[in-house]
Amino acid sequence: MRSLFPVTDLTTTAASPDPSGLLTDREWSLDELADAYAYPADLPAGTPWLRANMVSTLDGAAQHDGRSQPISCAADMRIFGTLRALADVVIAGAETVRLEGYRPARAREAFAARRAAAGQGPAPAVAVVTGSLDLDFSLPLFTEPLVPTLVVTGSGAPADRIAAARKAGAEVVIAGEGTRVDPARAVRELADRGLRRQLTEGGPRLLGQFVAAGALDELCLTLSPMLTAGDAQRIAGGPGVAVPERFALASLLEEDGFLFGRYRR
Repeated sequence: MRSLFPVTDLTTTAASPDPSGLLTDREWSLDELADAYAYPADLPAGTPWLRANMVSTLDGAAQHDGRSQPISCAADMRIFGTLRALADVVIAGAETVRLEGYRPARAREAFAARRAAAGQGPAPAVAVVTGSLDLDFSLPLFTEPLVPTLVVTGSGAPADRIAAARKAGAEVVIAGEGTRVDPARAVRELADRGLRRQLTEGGPRLLGQFVAAGALDELCLTLSPMLTAGDAQRIAGGPGVAVPERFALASLLEEDGFLFGRYRR
């Protein structure tokens, strides 16, 4: 990743050093990225922190041809991997799991010491939010994870699908009534299992539910310098909120025209 630099105000230029004195025209190490994206260290015991990681084009598209990869870049994927490596659990909706071909999170040697020091296992768990449990339990996400994949659903989910999930080795988490998952309850249920550092990668409908529930603490947004037109989804979908909630800009990085922003509640 080249020319990645913090922006402290709109007058900062690519030739300026960042506040730590690091040169702006070099690739940041994974340790530096991990420090820049660290979860808050002052959270009260048991309190979860839910961050989202999404990418959007200049005209608001979160996908192209149903996937986010075409509007991403190498630096975005480097940050994507760092955010995963910092998390206890990666939360995704069932549709995103199917479209993006989700696999289990892998252990990465570059983050092994950091995760051990934080009391984390070698890799984050993956939690799939689904009311119907319409999932292929023969996929590697369920058959080959380092830690069991979680399936987050409602109390009225089909009993045969719950049994199939458990037979595949998944842990079923009940976080809602009927087949509906309550997003705020899902956050609490995962935190109660020790999974406090939470990362959601969408899709847009799931992120919209977290936003509407007031459960989102942080948004990591990659702004891609692309235009797609069409009718692609935005990063968050579903019913709107009554009053827009304003987030504060925590940091802004840039490379090759891509902007990497962090916004916090």
